[in-house]
Amino acid sequence: MSDDAKARKKKGGGMKMILLLVVAMLIGGAGAAGGLYAAGFFGHKEEGPKEDPNKPVLVLAGEKAEDVAKAHGGGEGHEGGAAAGGHRPGKGIDLPAPVNPANYQATYFQMTTPFTSNMSDTDAFAQISVAVSTYYDMRVIDAIKTHEMAIRSQVLMLLAQQPEEMLATPEGKRRLQGRIRTIINDILKQKTGYGGVDNVYFTNFVIQ
Repeated sequence: MSDDAKARKKKGGGMKMILLLVVAMLIGGAGAAGGLYAAGFFGHKEEGPKEDPNKPVLVLAGEKAEDVAKAHGGGEGHEGGAAAGGHRPGKGIDLPAPVNPANYQATYFQMTTPFTSNMSDTDAFAQISVAVSTYYDMRVIDAIKTHEMAIRSQVLMLLAQQPEEMLATPEGKRRLQGRIRTIINDILKQKTGYGGVDNVYFTNFVIQ
């Protein structure tokens, strides 16, 4: 065999080897890429935290709390989410108050029956009528209605611990408002997973 023939044969064998290596790399690369895709490295978009459908939402100014609740699967006549106990009992979380309340719609609810109790240091008794407000949808009010018995029990116990001289002062009444708001929110968080009451109001306050 001539030197030229040997050189051509050697060159052809080298080219075949290179082609085989390239094909092997391509097949191996495709397999690796497929494995990475299956493992989620490619074509997988990380999902952010999903909004809890049971969580009451803020009501924008001009909207109605009932309409917002129905749009999110809750509301009067269809107690979903928080009002229906969509969360297991526990510590729960606070719903944050809006940074700019003027942008949101407050909803008010008057508790129908007054709270009447003797006071801790006298034979006199106090009778108070309580209303609440929330910037969240109707699920918060529905939850108050659903768990009113538990709320009434705790508020009456609190009222019975108050001295007459404290409730006779504006500062004492403001403290009582804050403590009642805490009681209501704590009960809602335990029963439904969320609070949501922004403020408590006295619509009647009598000491006799």
